[in-house]
Amino acid sequence: MTDVAVIGAGPAGLMAAEVLARGGASVTVYDAMPSAGRKFLMAGRGGLNLTHSEPLADFLSRYREALPHLRAAVELFPPDALRDWSAGLGQLTFVGSSGRVFPKTFKASPLLRAWLRRLDAAGVQFAFRHRWTGWDAEGRLQFETPDGSLAVAANATVLALGGASWPRLGSNGAWVSGLAAKGVCVSKFRPANSGFTVAWSDVFRDRFEGQPLKGVGLTIGAHTVRGEAMITRSGIEGGAIYALSAELREAVLGIGQATLMIALRPDLDTAALTTRMSGTRGKQSLANFLRKAAQLSPVGIGLMQEAAIASGRSLAVLSPVELAHLVNAIPVQLTGVAPIERAISTAGGVTFDELDDHFMLRKLPGVFAAGEMLDWEAPTGGYLLQASFATGAAAGRGALEWLKR
Repeated sequence: MTDVAVIGAGPAGLMAAEVLARGGASVTVYDAMPSAGRKFLMAGRGGLNLTHSEPLADFLSRYREALPHLRAAVELFPPDALRDWSAGLGQLTFVGSSGRVFPKTFKASPLLRAWLRRLDAAGVQFAFRHRWTGWDAEGRLQFETPDGSLAVAANATVLALGGASWPRLGSNGAWVSGLAAKGVCVSKFRPANSGFTVAWSDVFRDRFEGQPLKGVGLTIGAHTVRGEAMITRSGIEGGAIYALSAELREAVLGIGQATLMIALRPDLDTAALTTRMSGTRGKQSLANFLRKAAQLSPVGIGLMQEAAIASGRSLAVLSPVELAHLVNAIPVQLTGVAPIERAISTAGGVTFDELDDHFMLRKLPGVFAAGEMLDWEAPTGGYLLQASFATGAAAGRGALEWLKR
């Protein structure tokens, strides 16, 4: 009998395996994919934003409604501990200008290779191409493998099966039915840190697809963020959009659309902008005048033109006061949420009511859950990986306690 089966070879599962092996357990990690850390490696294409350097109180607030359930896990394995852990694997980190923390190599593969070597040295076994399908009548774990069905008895199990974004990398949510059959409540998956669709005009779409909006302010309701966004052929995405994705998503799913307000020059008030807009244009085109008077980018001016057209007016007939107001209050109608398959992460999953303080499923004693398969979400910036690592460590500690009983 395997002491502990860890199902899922992403950050949460591998961290649980490390904690368990360090505690003396015999561990086998199972994964449906041919190798470990597929989505982790994908995250590394952007430099591998491991965590964030902001004060812990601010850091924790990013987990919103899930904070009461994640606080203890993150406090026991906080950002500084994650950085020390990475350094212990030979991958020193640094803090970028935005406060985000990256390995100095800016890659995930060296860190993952060093981690797998450490796990191998600790005696952790791996079984790839093993797709978990639930439990059999005797309570054994069932897997579909290239050699047929396999039943595995384990003294404890850690599930770290991921969410439902990027299914080609292994996170497809197929595990939901197995837990639902055991009466475990799983909240429906929804895209998180995703883009949104906008019905751009053909002229705007063809000219500005792939163009960034830098240093803008984005607002929906009472929520405002500063950052960057990117115009896509079908809509808008990017870091500042992801930071508001929960509010934007719920509005779109609730009433079918959401109005996103974009401020192109958030550091200038309407009075200052009006003064700039009141200058003499002369023979300049309106676009050149706006570019020089308010330092607006071509894509920003394009957004203003889209908004004016949508209101039934021409940008050229707006007064200086109206132009000044529009610069920092461009309404963009979001018509839909980008497909979950393209989302960076997902909201939804196993509800925290189903877990005890050790991340054990109340209805399945000896079975623990961690990572993105739990019902929480957070913005990009290191918060996703940090909580995945931290909950994996917490589930590993919980499983060790279970084995001691």
